[in-house]
Order: sequence, then structure tokens, then C-alpha cells
Amino acid sequence: MAVLHLTKENFESEVLKSDKKVLVDFWATWCGPCQMVGPIIEELGEELEDIKICKVDVDKEPEISIKYNIMSIPTLIVFENGEIANKTIGACTKDEILELLK
Repeated sequence: MAVLHLTKENFESEVLKSDKKVLVDFWATWCGPCQMVGPIIEELGEELEDIKICKVDVDKEPEISIKYNIMSIPTLIVFENGEIANKTIGACTKDEILELLK
């Protein structure tokens, strides 16, 4: 499944009401560490079928960033049953992201 780009219009339906675990990558185009994590997120989007992989561009969707108190990017948040199950801030390796999803 491809990576889904979230907006304030689809965030609730795609993340909070999802029947799957959801990984949300909060990122920006100008963020160097985000650019390092981006290809890993895309790869996971292709590989993982039981987890929904999503991205939020913090510059285009400030309301979502404010709601989840995003102060540094990249921030990865795992949602399960509409609740935050896990979170990490900063660039991560693929193995660290997979561990976050357990």
C-alpha cells in the first residue's frame, strides 16, 4: 500500500477511525533529517500490509501539528484504536521504526 498524505480533512477517518495500526510521519520539505527518513517511510509503505503508513507535511497542515504538539521534525507517531501508542522524535533507521511499530 502506498504512503497516504494526510490533511485536516482526512486525518480523522484515515488515522483516528482506522481499524489498522497507523504510523504518521510529521515532516517538511526543508528538513534534512526528514529527507533521510522519507525513503524509509516510502519503503515501509510498500512492505507493510497490516499497518497504514501516512505523512503530514507540517507546513501545509499546521492544525494537525499543533493538535499533536509537534515541536521537532521528523516526529513519528504510532496510532492504535485512535490513540497514540508510541512516538519518537528525530531521524530513525528502518529497524528503529519497525521496533516502534511493535
